[in-house]
Amino acid sequence: MTAADRAALLGLARATLVAHLAGRPLPPVPEFPGAALRRGAFVTITEADGALRGCVGHVADERPLGEVVREMTVAAAREDPRFPPVEPEELPRLALEISVLTAAAPRPLDPVDPARIVIGRDGLIVRRGRHVGLLLPQVAAEYHWGPETFLAAGCRKAGLAPDAWREAGTEVVTFQADVFGETGAAGRGRGEA
Repeated sequence: MTAADRAALLGLARATLVAHLAGRPLPPVPEFPGAALRRGAFVTITEADGALRGCVGHVADERPLGEVVREMTVAAAREDPRFPPVEPEELPRLALEISVLTAAAPRPLDPVDPARIVIGRDGLIVRRGRHVGLLLPQVAAEYHWGPETFLAAGCRKAGLAPDAWREAGTEVVTFQADVFGETGAAGRGRGEA
């Protein structure tokens, strides 16, 4: 991802959020190299004080990135079950952050060893049966967590006991992302997809 790709994706996300909140048709995906990449992505919306306001993403890499960013922007604004839908009057106080999953496939952490997790680089997916929890790479660094605390948070996000990562049948997968956001009032997000 180039700086121009990042700026264009942030511009697309902002234009999408503005159009969605105004009830207008969503903008078309502009033609730039990064928009055509087939990658998963998460869009995080934060308030001026840095509080999370919505974060939704798509892990699979089967669709063009521009389409994914546009769709996830709307989903973060209205479909994150932790929050009511974003209202138009909130727009001036909101900032956007995009986490584009890298081309490298997520890797199972088998055996699960906290020493193999690099804080700030690795995101986590914890799975056990129908329980799934995902935390973006920036979360552990933003909260100043170590690897074991990060694993415990991933387990809780999946609805499991904090030490479930130690149990047979719990799968832990790591992934990486290119994380970039708008500068300004709201600052960085929390990446809690």
